[in-house]
Amino acid sequence: MAGRIVVLISGSGSNMAALAEACRRGDVPGEVVAVFADRACEGISRAEGLGIDAHVLVFKDYASREDWSEALRDQVLKYEPDLVVSAGFMRIVSPVFVDAFPNRIINLHPALLPSFAGPHGVRDALEHGAKVTGTTVHIVDYEVDHGPILLQAAVPIEKDDDEASLHERIKEREHRLLPLACRLMLEGRVRVEGHKTLIEEA
Repeated sequence: MAGRIVVLISGSGSNMAALAEACRRGDVPGEVVAVFADRACEGISRAEGLGIDAHVLVFKDYASREDWSEALRDQVLKYEPDLVVSAGFMRIVSPVFVDAFPNRIINLHPALLPSFAGPHGVRDALEHGAKVTGTTVHIVDYEVDHGPILLQAAVPIEKDDDEASLHERIKEREHRLLPLACRLMLEGRVRVEGHKTLIEEA
């Protein structure tokens, strides 16, 4: 039986689309059953074009982060997800959301954590003169870009890179890394011990 995946987005939804395609190819034993965004964005239209249920819960429509997180939790729970994927989602969810899906939320971050956490991982790597950056998939906990690391991939920084060109190359790696992470999670091959993940062989 295919695992049920809900994806959270805020932008173009390119990683969501890559994941949906990987599911349809059979590379991931799952299906993207719904997409949620915190704002109107290109990714919502892209999800609808793929025949995926798509919803927007605008953050400012709620009195507090807690209220918004509770509403998002309640909407996501309706889809009974086996896995929740934060892919370019630019909102911090409250513990009330994280607690509803223990060790079942993964986040994609465009840097090699713990370096360059936060909303500007690509820009920060460039500004610090890093020679290598990359992308990280990690289990979500209460802290931002902090939970146990699942997978990482390195991306060299070229001398003529700007934020846009570097981010595009990082996305190319993410489009392959995220489906692999989802496959490992849905196959039950990931075990969390403290702040580490252990991946069992197939």
